[in-house]
Amino acid sequence: MGQQQLLLIILGTIIVGIAVAVGITMFNDQAAATNRDEVVNDLVHYASAAQGYYRRPRILGGGGGSFTGLSMTKITAVYQHPQHLNGTYSLSPDPVGGTPPFVTLTGVGTETGNDGVSKVKVVMYVYRDSIMVDESLGN
Repeated sequence: MGQQQLLLIILGTIIVGIAVAVGITMFNDQAAATNRDEVVNDLVHYASAAQGYYRRPRILGGGGGSFTGLSMTKITAVYQHPQHLNGTYSLSPDPVGGTPPFVTLTGVGTETGNDGVSKVKVVMYVYRDSIMVDESLGN
């Protein structure tokens, strides 16, 4: 009878250990997904500000139909600082020169991404009338 009880205790301990490991993994995956969603949401706000700059006449401090002169400080003046609880954000090129058809916004989150090593990363292309997330460059 003693061996049977010992075997049940060991088996119970193993099952509880597996359950805890699965729970930790699920929590980490959910934290990364939530951070990725927050970074995308922030980038959408920044993209909206960039498109507003594109449409605003030059005399009112905008691009007058161009991204030329756009910088991250002009985008974040509308919203929050480019580094906050969700992550760090950047514009490429910063400041924008020439007449590019789009600009690139990059957000690096605070949680570890899908690769298990580097932080969550989202790359968004902002066009004059649309935005696109490049999932091949993200994490």
